[in-house]
Amino acid sequence: MQSFQFQCPTEILFGRGAEEKVAEKLRERGASRIFIVYGGGSVIRSGLLARIECILTSAGLAFRVLGGVQPNPHLSLVREGIREALSFHADFILAIGGGSVIDSAKAIAHGTANPGTDVWDFWTGRARLTKSMPIGSILTLAAAGSETSDSAVLTNEDTHKKVGLNSPFNRPALAFMNPELTFTVPHRQLVCGISDILMHTMERYFTSIKESNEFTDLVAEALIRNVIAQSKIAVADPTNYDAMSEIMWCGSVSHSNFTELGRGKDFSCHKLGHELSGAFDVTHGASLTSLWGAWAEYVCPDDPARFAKFAERVWEIRSGSAEEKAHAGIQKTVDYFRSLGMPVCFSELGIGVLSDDAIAALADSCTAGGTKTIGSFHPIDRAAAIAIYQKANH
Repeated sequence: MQSFQFQCPTEILFGRGAEEKVAEKLRERGASRIFIVYGGGSVIRSGLLARIECILTSAGLAFRVLGGVQPNPHLSLVREGIREALSFHADFILAIGGGSVIDSAKAIAHGTANPGTDVWDFWTGRARLTKSMPIGSILTLAAAGSETSDSAVLTNEDTHKKVGLNSPFNRPALAFMNPELTFTVPHRQLVCGISDILMHTMERYFTSIKESNEFTDLVAEALIRNVIAQSKIAVADPTNYDAMSEIMWCGSVSHSNFTELGRGKDFSCHKLGHELSGAFDVTHGASLTSLWGAWAEYVCPDDPARFAKFAERVWEIRSGSAEEKAHAGIQKTVDYFRSLGMPVCFSELGIGVLSDDAIAALADSCTAGGTKTIGSFHPIDRAAAIAIYQKANH
């Protein structure tokens, strides 16, 4: 194993009825004024929000709620949440929802703890995050893994810029994970979530580290195989507790950094995909699958042996040269995404075939006008970004 540093301080309560312990755990942590963040109307229609409010009220905990979080979470709602959390004198931020809701809660926590700094400055690097407030989540969608991750994304609607922030202050204090709460997730969100889980692991599997990290690789490969197997059951029956519980836990492990120990992150596809989400407001998971095949074919010549190992371990492709196995594994992965109904190119993503100028603008935004590179497996400069976008542009 190569050197690494790892800390995941989130206390996880997993299983049926996990959310029923929310008041107990909040009181253990000294919280008394809870600011609740949620997304659309699903938590209202399901009765989950009312049930959590009742649990908090019975425990004597005060709360205020803010709904309306959108996919690709918006800066404007975060700023509204900060104002309301400050006026309420909140001492704990509780997200009820999926990754966008949790990321919004993280941003609200950072802004509330630092009222003298515009929260967007933390995402752009103009200000350094040195303190925040405690965050908890009641997870309703297995996807982003934000309930255990040190990352959060935020979209500035004015500039159409979607940016990620990595910080130990992004780690939630609590995560309540009841797979039954995912049973009513629409099919599209389910398959986007499954794709995001896989991408979080693959973006750590393909890195510039060539030295052996066998246990890390085995964990990543097993997680990918398990999600693929369980997804076939969950897509056919989203109320299958066993399948949904496996997918939910894989989502948390996938983005907790545990699948990168000694190896690190690449996340080129995420950064390329963020540009698509910012410019066209497309779903995060869909942006990733629309690009992954193009990225993989572009960078594969850097280390075909790594892609061949992925093909062997994940897809059981045994025959052929390293290059042949590598390309067969890439194609199997693309075919799997397509089998879920996920887009694997721009036209399937719903943004059409882009003009050369539009692709150049995406590449410029991603690489700061060609002044920086992204990723580590194959550092992506402006020319490489254009080439990858073009490969997906059909």
